[in-house]
Amino acid sequence: MVDSYEVFGLGVMSEVMNADMTPHVTNGRATIDDADDDFLFGFEQEYFIMDSETKLPIGFPHHGSQGQYYCAVGGQNTFGRSLVEEHADLCIEAGLNFEGINQEVACGQWEFQLFAKGAKKAGDEIWVARYLLERLTEDKGMYIEYHPKPLGDTDWNGSGMHANFSNTTLRTCGKREVYETICEAFRPFVKEHIDVYGADNHLRLTGKHETASIHDFSFGVSDRGASIRIPIGAVEKGWKGWLEDRRPNSAADPYKVAARIIKTVKTAKY
Repeated sequence: MVDSYEVFGLGVMSEVMNADMTPHVTNGRATIDDADDDFLFGFEQEYFIMDSETKLPIGFPHHGSQGQYYCAVGGQNTFGRSLVEEHADLCIEAGLNFEGINQEVACGQWEFQLFAKGAKKAGDEIWVARYLLERLTEDKGMYIEYHPKPLGDTDWNGSGMHANFSNTTLRTCGKREVYETICEAFRPFVKEHIDVYGADNHLRLTGKHETASIHDFSFGVSDRGASIRIPIGAVEKGWKGWLEDRRPNSAADPYKVAARIIKTVKTAKY
């Protein structure tokens, strides 16, 4: 079933099953085909911290520009750090494999990263971390917005949940051709991936603001505007490492994202 996490008496996470112990229709976890935990996943969860009264990101209205807030410090640039760091502490104490935090490009926009061996465990940890974050806002006049484009058609990045993944082949092959073959395996299945990469993703995947168009498919080394980015770190290690699918949005179900990625990778002929 699901790995257990001590969530400070706030609840217990469990897999949703029918009375006859078959997976419920909403159970994306059960769709993951990774019995040997060969796949490693690292999700980058972006989100906005919103003011409960104004319904705007905390710090708005603000007259800064895109990029001013990214990994920034100082009262003119940073909003919500105390909440974000409290959340990080809770995740670590709960036993999650919490990798880090950073402020994102928009005012009030943040990201945390989680990594796990096994796609199911990676999904478990994202859901627990999301729950903890939501609970923290309840008495602070804030709420969390996972919509991929909460600021609408403005010159601000949306929010994603980039999926970093690898299997034994990607971690050990040492061949550019294998990497490109695996990337090309995604091309015939664009619709199938977009279908589980979160609602309203067309508002985010426009080809602007560090995204590829929802209508296209591309991959490239260290290309933040590609559908799939081949990290420069993997290239520098002799084509041994991982890939990053940049299309999943911030509200996507990590189980369904992982399940679809695994299914596609397994179609690659190398």
